[in-house]
Amino acid sequence: MEIPLLIVSLIFLFFSSALSSSVVTYLPGFQGSLPFYLETGYVEVDQDHGGEFFYYFIESENNPAEDPLLLWLTGGPRCSAFSGLVFEIGPLKFVTAEYNGSLPSLVYRLYSWTKVANIIFLDSPSGSGFSYWTKEEENDSSWVQQVDKFLVQWFVGHPQFISNPLYIAGDSYAGKIVPMVAKRILDGIDEGKEPLLNLQGYIIGNPATGGKVDKNSKISYAHSMGIISDDFFEMIQKSCSGQDYRTPTTSQCQMYLDSFNNCYAHTLAYYWANSNIVRRALNIRKGTIKEWVRCNRHLPYTIELKSNIKYHLSLLQRGYRALVYSGDHDLVVPFSGTKQWIKSLNSSIVEDWRSWHVGGQVAGYTMTYSNNLTFATVKGAGHTAAEYKPQECLAMFTRWISGATL
Repeated sequence: MEIPLLIVSLIFLFFSSALSSSVVTYLPGFQGSLPFYLETGYVEVDQDHGGEFFYYFIESENNPAEDPLLLWLTGGPRCSAFSGLVFEIGPLKFVTAEYNGSLPSLVYRLYSWTKVANIIFLDSPSGSGFSYWTKEEENDSSWVQQVDKFLVQWFVGHPQFISNPLYIAGDSYAGKIVPMVAKRILDGIDEGKEPLLNLQGYIIGNPATGGKVDKNSKISYAHSMGIISDDFFEMIQKSCSGQDYRTPTTSQCQMYLDSFNNCYAHTLAYYWANSNIVRRALNIRKGTIKEWVRCNRHLPYTIELKSNIKYHLSLLQRGYRALVYSGDHDLVVPFSGTKQWIKSLNSSIVEDWRSWHVGGQVAGYTMTYSNNLTFATVKGAGHTAAEYKPQECLAMFTRWISGATL
């Protein structure tokens, strides 16, 4: 019995040596101790090029031992997962006060998906956020491969979560990558690859597919929505004419003002993440990332796959669950195009197009299919829907993840 135990110990030491983590109880700009469990760390994903992925892990505020585990990927490609954490589904958000030279303030977000799920926010691919390596070129395949390596090593270091239901999630361009990652995990399960992960499905918001439907749907959608080529200020003026901007009385005015506030919060993130005291709090390795940027657009990235539809089919035909949601005011990836590729999967409709509600109000429209796919629109939301409608998106996610109807 001594030899097998020795081998197991050596395997664990090998993987754990490629993972380093720290518990963070305090963040600069946030008043008091964090009211949730936050862990940050690095996982080696490419030994030859010194590749390390940085992650933020937040335990569920409900029941971490049994609640689902989400791996959240942010689009771009090469946008930091910190965007998902503070702008979309995480338990922190910036106070959008005018920048005065001091460190931007953070507050607790009431409508965080961590209310019901454990979430890993992963800076990927390399060159995103605080993730780094010496090789700059990336593509769809390498991103998928590295995420798979990350998960294997992360679970070895966190064996208590191996039995939790696992969902791969993300939005925008990551919506193309998510099914590819899920399919790679499925292949590992079929091969008996250790550790065996408890994959249950995937979640994608305002997702790219890589197909021509993403672009072709924009023209008809813009026409149907009456979008014109005025600049942002003119849109606000037109929608909010004669109103007090502090208390908008129309939904259109509110949407544009929300969009304005979210863009300003993006700016605050640069000041916050590039502060030395913040980097020390997050345990960022010195000399790895000179300047944090929300989306690292200047590094080369090759878009390989024209369409990811075959990955959707592979997963859905095996019975895995899928939630696809779209802000209905998104011109980047219009929901009309998303509906089109979902229809191309040729699955029969279980529940036809109907409204879903939050607080007695219509929050969007939804339909479900026999292949375990649920599609939902989020009324009044733009690209990255949870940024615009956090309460509605939390209700949508909570109902779906528990197996209830929207």
